[in-house]
Amino acid sequence: MASQIDPARSNGTTSAPSPREDELERLRSQLDAYEARVSGLEKRLGEALAKTSELTKVRNQLTKTEVELQTTYLSMSWRVTAPLRGVSRMARAARLLIETMQRQVQFRGGMWQAFEYYITVFKREGVAGLKSRLARLASGVGFAHNPLSDAAYNEWIVKHDSMTGDRSSLTHDMLHAMTRRPLISIVVPTYNSDEEFLSKMIASVTSQIYPDWELCIADDASTTPHVRKVLEAAAQGDARIKVVFREENGHISEASNSALSIASGDFVALLDHDDILPSHALLMVAHYINLYPSARMLYSDEDKLTPEGKRTTPYFKSDWNPEMFLTQNMFSHLGVFDAALVRSVGGFRTGFEGSQDYDLALRCVEVAGNDAVVHIPHVLYHWRISPGSTAGSGSEKPYAQVAAERAVAEHLERCGIAATIEQPHENLATFRIRYALPHPSPLVSIVIPTRDGVDLLRQCVDSILERTLYSNYEIIVVDNGSVEPETLAYLDKQSELRNLRILRDDSPFNFSALNNRAVAIANGDYVCLLNNDIEVISPDWLGEMVSLAAQPQNGAVGAALWYPNNTLQHGGVIIGLGGVAGHMHHTMQRGHFGYFGRAVATQNLSAVTAACLVIKKSVYDEVGGLDEGLAVAFNDVDFCLRVREAGYRNVWTPYAELYHHESATRGSDMDPDKYARFVKEVRWMEARWGDKLKEDPAYNPNLTFDTTSLPFSLAEPPRRGMLD
Repeated sequence: MASQIDPARSNGTTSAPSPREDELERLRSQLDAYEARVSGLEKRLGEALAKTSELTKVRNQLTKTEVELQTTYLSMSWRVTAPLRGVSRMARAARLLIETMQRQVQFRGGMWQAFEYYITVFKREGVAGLKSRLARLASGVGFAHNPLSDAAYNEWIVKHDSMTGDRSSLTHDMLHAMTRRPLISIVVPTYNSDEEFLSKMIASVTSQIYPDWELCIADDASTTPHVRKVLEAAAQGDARIKVVFREENGHISEASNSALSIASGDFVALLDHDDILPSHALLMVAHYINLYPSARMLYSDEDKLTPEGKRTTPYFKSDWNPEMFLTQNMFSHLGVFDAALVRSVGGFRTGFEGSQDYDLALRCVEVAGNDAVVHIPHVLYHWRISPGSTAGSGSEKPYAQVAAERAVAEHLERCGIAATIEQPHENLATFRIRYALPHPSPLVSIVIPTRDGVDLLRQCVDSILERTLYSNYEIIVVDNGSVEPETLAYLDKQSELRNLRILRDDSPFNFSALNNRAVAIANGDYVCLLNNDIEVISPDWLGEMVSLAAQPQNGAVGAALWYPNNTLQHGGVIIGLGGVAGHMHHTMQRGHFGYFGRAVATQNLSAVTAACLVIKKSVYDEVGGLDEGLAVAFNDVDFCLRVREAGYRNVWTPYAELYHHESATRGSDMDPDKYARFVKEVRWMEARWGDKLKEDPAYNPNLTFDTTSLPFSLAEPPRRGMLD
């Protein structure tokens, strides 16, 4: 067949573009223009975000500076009283020294035992060691009021945390009943380890009741010859022990990654080279993996080992507490991770040495989510106290604290949370997270029920007006039948203020109803419930509480309330304490840190008091406000539990401080004429909440509910058995 010739080509001309080609060309031009515009917008957006980030940092710094200045110069007598303050500081120091020595004598079981202890510390660590121990004890770290004595703890261990014959037989039943037997890889980096401690660490692993484990050790080019000898002998003696010897020293993160590289387990547990696992540790880990199949991160309670090998200073932790986790590494010891999760985030990061496990946990929880973190309320880790170890003091490794601060800061940045991080206490490894306030600042409606008692009300209102830095608020005073002329005259005058309203309600006293009626007419996006016997201490109290309440996951936010004698009235509410609920760290002296720093740590709690409570008005309305069936007692506890049931987290902050002249205008709930009502409200709470009053996820089943004992004392017996 002859080929056909294109006439257009044969005469050297080109055909005119078709309408379709014209349309395509036009669309291409539009697309190019749009792409150029998008590129320009992206550039401008990047510049704007950078400026916003800088502005946020500047605003946070300005707020911090303003708070500091306001606090410093709030009293006009600051300069005048300087000499008196010097004398006062000396008196406080002397009193603190006496109290510290008294606590150490109690802790060690006598004056001579305390003296022997300090001699041992001095010989081993010198003056710096003595100073560190005294500062730690003076701070109250690990204790609410007084330290738990070693004798009391050892007695408790014998009864409740020892592998007796009955418990030993039960472990075999537990093992055979497991439907899932995960392989647990124990990752251990070593470097110039003490020979005795290294051998004991290995022995604690080989003594595990649970058999499905592997011990993955990476030696970081130790220069002491006994390390290789011990590790090689261990590997030859048990096929489950794997060892890799690094040729160059890379520090703990790289060594941990080397150990991780030879791990083949389903889960990874982290263990230091001189610490100890009790024989049932991995059994309980496997047990909880079976109880919680969706768990990807698990952590346990812990205690410490003295240089002599005696158990001391147990830390019985709360269940997973996202807010407190940002203030301290509550996850580590014993920390267990889904192995795939660890690898998905890239393992350990160099540059975070000393807090590499904290950084790992922060990155893992970002991927796994808070619901995948499970607490095992048993002591499954013995952390050895040795020179230079953070087990002895949080200030032993300052580089570790710097790394921890950086890890938290980067976590906040990755999560898109506008906040700054501070370390407010020199002798305590606890952070403060300052969340940025919404911009513009939302209106807060402060609701204050009152009846007469004009002096208290005036003190409350004046302290708000004169000391509160946060400016966008209105005050609604709910007058519940005041009759005293002075009170009525005061209310009449205050109603002239631009941001203060009086709501008259002469109905019988019902705290819940009074607040609900005021909230119904409130103009604010946030509500602050405030007793009339409250007096502001910290100028940033409202800004601190609003910044926390503004976080999308948060519900009710509570404050630190102090009695006028500077003992703690409210440090958060523990469900079940003393019956229905009680206050955490109640009557603790100001200046102490509480149980493992919890009295100075922002944290999630089940409930906070409505004597000072901030919450989004939308959340208040969502849960139906305070239940008016509870006229006086427990209405705030019930409210917070309903907020928690709705999926929000309640928060307590120590950085919003106020005085509470508690119930001064109403009298005691234990007056004979009020006792019957109190009992009725107790029964009401028991009927509504039942077993949920028997345990609080923010507390621990090994800690007492008995208010006749010191706060955070050991439960006798624990509310959960050793193998439960």
